[in-house]
Amino acid sequence: MRVRARWDVPFDQDASGRFLPVIIALMVYLASLALVGAMVLSESISRWSGDLSASITVQIAPVSGDGDDGAVERILEVLRSFEGVARARALSETELRELLEPWIGSGGRVEDLPLPRLIDVTLEPGKRIDLDRLAESLAAAATEVSLDDHSLWLDSLLRLGRSIRLVAAAVVLFIGAAAVAVVVFTTRAGLAVHRDAIEIMHVIGARDSYVADQFQRHTLMLGLRGGAIGLGLTLATLFGLQQLARGVEVPLMGVLGLAPATWVVLVVLPLAASLVATLTARVTVLRALTRLP
Repeated sequence: MRVRARWDVPFDQDASGRFLPVIIALMVYLASLALVGAMVLSESISRWSGDLSASITVQIAPVSGDGDDGAVERILEVLRSFEGVARARALSETELRELLEPWIGSGGRVEDLPLPRLIDVTLEPGKRIDLDRLAESLAAAATEVSLDDHSLWLDSLLRLGRSIRLVAAAVVLFIGAAAVAVVVFTTRAGLAVHRDAIEIMHVIGARDSYVADQFQRHTLMLGLRGGAIGLGLTLATLFGLQQLARGVEVPLMGVLGLAPATWVVLVVLPLAASLVATLTARVTVLRALTRLP
């Protein structure tokens, strides 16, 4: 036996509910973009900071003459004998040019620039070294040497990632509050339109919970429809951005991609929006019906 949903309230005559899927779709779309953008940027910052948190860079300023090689060897000797340093390696001129190429282009005359000598230092996992004492040892071994431990600007980068997550969460909360207000308004408008039908249902013995169930199921269907539309728009936008970003190299962000957690958010968000709309409609109807004679 096939059971079909029966509507005792003539929702097909209610024009106010027709705009609800569009509004939910728009809000799901905006909330999804805010969350996905924050998650992608935060993940990139975390990955980049993780790669640099266990390393430091030693820079030897360019000087005239051919004394650089001796300075580099002395600096490497100090670094390799320092407690907490796992590995120290001087970057070649080819590697330095590759580092500069994304910023000045492949056609730039890098050989005409006075390039410093860079030494990449990898620290032992879980160990903290005395950077002040290391800087003194390096200064004694060579002049015009500087130490960059990445911690100063890395902390600022991590604070930026946390701030972006907070802003995205605030945007989603504001969008959710606006969605609740829209559902309340739409439900109250529907109650006003179907007041006569509801009174007849009360006369024949229908309880308030039964009437609320009618509005609840109707709102759930509209919410799921709007959530599906919003999800489709989000996926289309992300696909378009991914196509535009193909072949574009960004030193900080890397390759634009979505992590598994991001896909989970994209699927859960429309369902959550539909659930919130459904519960809001039910509570609104029950509260309104208690005030009816």
